[in-house]
Amino acid sequence: MSQTVRFTRNAANVFFHILTQCNLQCRHCYINPQQHGRQRLSLATIQNWLQTLARRAPGANLVILGGEPTLHPDLPQVVKSARALGYGSITIDTNGYLFNDILDRISPREVDFISFSLDGATPATNDPIRGQGSFKVCTEGLRAARRKGFRTSLIYTVSRMNLEDVIDMPELLRELKVEHFFLQVIGLRGRSANGREEAAPDLQVSREQWEAQVLPTARRAAQAGIRVTYPKVYLSADQAFECAGRVADNYFVFPNGRVYRCPLCEDYPLHSLLFDDDCLRPTGPINEVDLFELDIPEGCVMNKLIQPLNLVYRPDGTPACKIACCLLKEELPSIGIANSDQA
Repeated sequence: MSQTVRFTRNAANVFFHILTQCNLQCRHCYINPQQHGRQRLSLATIQNWLQTLARRAPGANLVILGGEPTLHPDLPQVVKSARALGYGSITIDTNGYLFNDILDRISPREVDFISFSLDGATPATNDPIRGQGSFKVCTEGLRAARRKGFRTSLIYTVSRMNLEDVIDMPELLRELKVEHFFLQVIGLRGRSANGREEAAPDLQVSREQWEAQVLPTARRAAQAGIRVTYPKVYLSADQAFECAGRVADNYFVFPNGRVYRCPLCEDYPLHSLLFDDDCLRPTGPINEVDLFELDIPEGCVMNKLIQPLNLVYRPDGTPACKIACCLLKEELPSIGIANSDQA
């Protein structure tokens, strides 16, 4: 059975941004060209870096991203090269515009999943976030992928801009015959980090909102026959905090050669690895790895340092809850009636 990225202990994942160019300007996009580069990697460079990472993390799950990765004309050959290198799974993350006739240039045997990003159950919610007409294009692209036999997943980034729509997503997922639903919480990175103090009240959801609206939606989607992955986000005082930097093996690769182990660091030159002349080298201290070892009452030290505005404190100064690692998530297997053509 095909698999995709796994957000669990001992998992190995490579998130490879082969370019930062995109046709959309989503309000919550985390790409930061000043930190990630503006170049489109050549096929030869991508193949060399894939080979290096395959040796470092054998059998890792590969996610190919941008920007919009289907804008890269060599994406089909990138997929073929990754398959030959033995990656455990290959997923393409797309906004659904599916440029360069990508569905005709790869096959379902070569790609485990095509993952579509949608941020509303209707155009009225999605399009102000992702761009006019993007709901129609994305859902049509998803249907086209399903008709050609590709397995599909859908990513929904929860913020105050689309919180009310999340409850309607299970029905849309069933209609689209999506097999895996990824819920994620918005982070203040990239475009959404501009004016952090002003952005937080408008974008980030509270613990009460997350638990009252998002978590029940995850359960309803699973009951509808869809596998669901979602972050815990908020931990109670008696729940142990774990950092994926200690217990998992994740690599976030950008076109300028930076390789991060934690996505919360991506707005800053805190990367612990760097591709230099196609060789992967460690960077000097202080970098993200040095911070992984810190234990604080708030849980995630990166969250405390980089996006502390979703922290709430009691009158005595202690945190009301801990923030979970964004790379260690919960998974609900499909427990309802599966889509009729689902494997």
